[in-house]
Amino acid sequence: MLRKIRLTLAVLFFVAVTALFLDFTGTVHAWLGWTAKVQFLPALLAVNAGVVVLLVLLTLLAGRVYCSVICPLGVFQDIVSWISGRRKKKKYRFSYSPELKWLRYGVLGLFVIALLAGIGSFVALLAPYSSYGRIASNLFAPLYRWGNNLLAYFAERADSYAFYETEVWMKSLSTFIIAAITFIVLMVLAWRNGRTYCNTVCPVGTVLGFFSRFSLFRPVIDAEKCKNCSLCSRGCKASCIDYRHHRIDYSRCVACMDCIDTCKHDALHLQYRWKKANKPAADKPEQAAASGQIDTARRSFLSATAVLAAASVVKAQDKKVDGGLAVIEDKKIPVRTTPIVPPGAWSARHFAQHCTACQLCVSVCPNNVLRPSTELTKLMQPEMSYERGYCRPECTRCSEVCPAGAIRPMTVADKSSTRIGHAVWIRKNCIPLTDGVECGNCARHCPSGAILMVPSDSGDPNSVRIPVVNAERCIGCGACEHLCPARPFSAIYVEGHTMHSVM
Repeated sequence: MLRKIRLTLAVLFFVAVTALFLDFTGTVHAWLGWTAKVQFLPALLAVNAGVVVLLVLLTLLAGRVYCSVICPLGVFQDIVSWISGRRKKKKYRFSYSPELKWLRYGVLGLFVIALLAGIGSFVALLAPYSSYGRIASNLFAPLYRWGNNLLAYFAERADSYAFYETEVWMKSLSTFIIAAITFIVLMVLAWRNGRTYCNTVCPVGTVLGFFSRFSLFRPVIDAEKCKNCSLCSRGCKASCIDYRHHRIDYSRCVACMDCIDTCKHDALHLQYRWKKANKPAADKPEQAAASGQIDTARRSFLSATAVLAAASVVKAQDKKVDGGLAVIEDKKIPVRTTPIVPPGAWSARHFAQHCTACQLCVSVCPNNVLRPSTELTKLMQPEMSYERGYCRPECTRCSEVCPAGAIRPMTVADKSSTRIGHAVWIRKNCIPLTDGVECGNCARHCPSGAILMVPSDSGDPNSVRIPVVNAERCIGCGACEHLCPARPFSAIYVEGHTMHSVM
């Protein structure tokens, strides 16, 4: 029964989180957006104390339930491992292996150092929720959208508008490659060894594993009933059951309850921690030694956990044609001295310290403005660019879905008055000067009225007009850059601000 409950909840959470990255209509987030905000690392970085305390208390109560139910990457590995176990003679393919403390705590130490140093790309590589987000956004979402476009194609020919076509494009080659490599590595590890990643590499698993050692309810082996058949050990995807000595490494146990269902001799039960268990006298010295190891781990690990918490607080394209005749050349990305970060980020520093590069904001952006950065220190963290659209003042989608607090929630009024950058005019690219014709697209579409068209020759009022930018009124939305007809580079582009300000 416990296993069935766990499986049901795990499937529901997995489907809900995956739907957040696949949905392009904006409807799913209104109902299921909270499933992203209860992920451990995003909640920690967002200083969402309620969620963090709740997850820690849940772990102290029943072990690493988070890893087997809430974490989408953990459930994804379980799905792969389950498929692998369906093969003939592969159901009981695991075996007990000792804990690799040096690897677990070594990776956690590097993770903490990267967090303190602001190396967001390394943090993003190890964060489990972010890793799954990149897989869903870069690998699953395009397939989902292509399927939707196929339905839209047939629906249109049946005079139905139940589906509509949506654009599919590669937002970042480097991020796609990292997502693909992560997917392959996780597939191989889960196919062969179950939860290897969770119990050797994942920093969240290591942190929760420490608390899990002291969980009140845990599976316990009854030594008197145990026949040493090894079924529980060979069926444990966490490789944490030592059936010979009737011990379970609770720091690696993900509370999947598979062992309880597997045992044919009723020797495994979920038991209250302080209840006296029937154990042979020969095991007592070993239990005492294990207790001493736990105490040592507690002292050595508490400091790392405290530092982690403190650090978190401080810290592709389709060709378009004009009238079916002339091919419109694609725009190229301008070289920006300062990258543009989304409204609600407050500053580039705040954004870099809190963003886990999960790609959720990139997935939901309806204007195709957000895309992963290719800069090494901010690799995979979103930045803004306006070749495919501009940041509409009435849209606040990215601020609504960010689970890590990198983009704070904001109203439409707040966004309309927040200056994230300023427009810069490039004289040599401007069509009125290069072609001698009137344009004014940038001024006509500027939502804040920051651009004024003036005569190019101050002595001749009838000369072609060119844009003049009032940087104090410009909010950096990119409407001018996106709608500028100059190709391949716009005659006006946006430079980002390291610190956002309000008009």
